[in-house]
Amino acid sequence: MQQSSASLANEQTTTKPRVGLFVDVQNIYYTCRQSYGKNFDYNAFWAKVSHDYDIDCAFAYAIYRGDDKQSQFQNILRAIGFEVKLKPFIQRKDGSAKGDWDVGITIDMLEQGKNLDRVILLSGDGDFALLLGHLEHKYNVPADVYGADKLTAEALKQSAEHFYCIDHSLLL
Repeated sequence: MQQSSASLANEQTTTKPRVGLFVDVQNIYYTCRQSYGKNFDYNAFWAKVSHDYDIDCAFAYAIYRGDDKQSQFQNILRAIGFEVKLKPFIQRKDGSAKGDWDVGITIDMLEQGKNLDRVILLSGDGDFALLLGHLEHKYNVPADVYGADKLTAEALKQSAEHFYCIDHSLLL
């Protein structure tokens, strides 16, 4: 029995690996501003990743301050394809502030990551090194990390299968 050329073409097409994106928005904002004096280009990043991978899930973790400019930015992230997760900005009585997403990112990466072929983390925070090692050893899910070279923890770089230094191609 002969196969049609259409069915042969379907057999030859390979599916892209499934990836999850996890973006520590505050970390990327401040490290890009400090390292390059520019903002990160989320559209360029999405285009780059979607060229090689099927984006299964994409989360952007941000702080909600009730600011119109930030709300517009968060809507842009949604339009690109990110699910934006917001946590309220907390100003303590002593003047210090709280608003990190480390635990939320960790929970999502553990829950989503075990069903993916790869995870991609945008952050320079060394606290995530243990998490990436866990995903690799327990679920055989490698991780890529994107960060500003001088402001990304060495432990995080070492725990990733690939570390990609944010360069001009990913900046506005």
